[in-house]
Amino acid sequence: MKTLLTVCFCIVALTLTSFGQNTPAPPPPNAPATAAPPNPAAQMPPPAAGMSPAPAAGTSPAAPVGGSPAPGESVAATLTASPAATASPAGEMKATGMLTGNFLIDNFRKGGPIMWPILIVSIIGLTVVIERIFWWAGRWFRRDPKLIEKVFTAIETGDVAEASRLSRGSRDPVLRMMWNGLNHQHASLQGALQVAAGIEIKRAGRFLVVMDTLVTLAPLLGLLGTITGLIRSFSFLGNEELAVQAVTGGIAEALIATACGLGIAIFALIPFNFFTSRVSNLEFELQTAATNLEVMLQAQSKAREEVEISRSTPSSATRSSI
Repeated sequence: MKTLLTVCFCIVALTLTSFGQNTPAPPPPNAPATAAPPNPAAQMPPPAAGMSPAPAAGTSPAAPVGGSPAPGESVAATLTASPAATASPAGEMKATGMLTGNFLIDNFRKGGPIMWPILIVSIIGLTVVIERIFWWAGRWFRRDPKLIEKVFTAIETGDVAEASRLSRGSRDPVLRMMWNGLNHQHASLQGALQVAAGIEIKRAGRFLVVMDTLVTLAPLLGLLGTITGLIRSFSFLGNEELAVQAVTGGIAEALIATACGLGIAIFALIPFNFFTSRVSNLEFELQTAATNLEVMLQAQSKAREEVEISRSTPSSATRSSI
């Protein structure tokens, strides 16, 4: 159980860190290229007649006092400033991609401190469900109905020793119960069958109390997260600057905690009902096999008594006649 709990915790941790990672968004189609800006002087139209040509981009002519800068200088400044301006979002995306790109971790943080108990409950529930699935799958492969029929046939023919030999060492819970009853029939057959059946039912119903507790506890934790989120929202209503942001954050915390609690309860409720039904079926099979075994052994004992009586009656009659 401890090993399975550790494995489930590692699986949940890998899921939170790997599978929840969002893929980076592709760059927009109209993004400016990072190549060197073109020469603005080559793109400008030729000057009209009677006008002096604009100075080159590399020269710095003296501008007249109070006059506007040359057209070439404004275009060159605009073209050279645009790549620097477009380079900042890419740098911010690289810096914050690992911290804000994980959907599960972001929602876990927004859910508030109540998400930690909910995470522990989810890990325990997942561990119990996996353990019970493996146990019932192993029991399915351990079933041997043909051997049970052979044991009943041997008891019906009166060969109790053969029935005990066939059921010895079996992993089927019904056969184990029958073996205990056959070996203790001289002391108390019914008591031996009840004790063996109780042990098998206890094994089958293992951790069902834990699952029942998780089904009830998870929605209550979600409701507690809802209340704490609303309390956090209303505590910031007096501050006008942070009112909108704080209220929306508290409402998000309440909704995330409630959704997680209900999701865990729904996830644990379906396996809990399935395993409970399987335990009920196993209990019915054990009771049926125990009743058949008692009836057959009682019938065998009565047959032996009748045979002994029939054997002793002629001898007594012969003695009386003599």
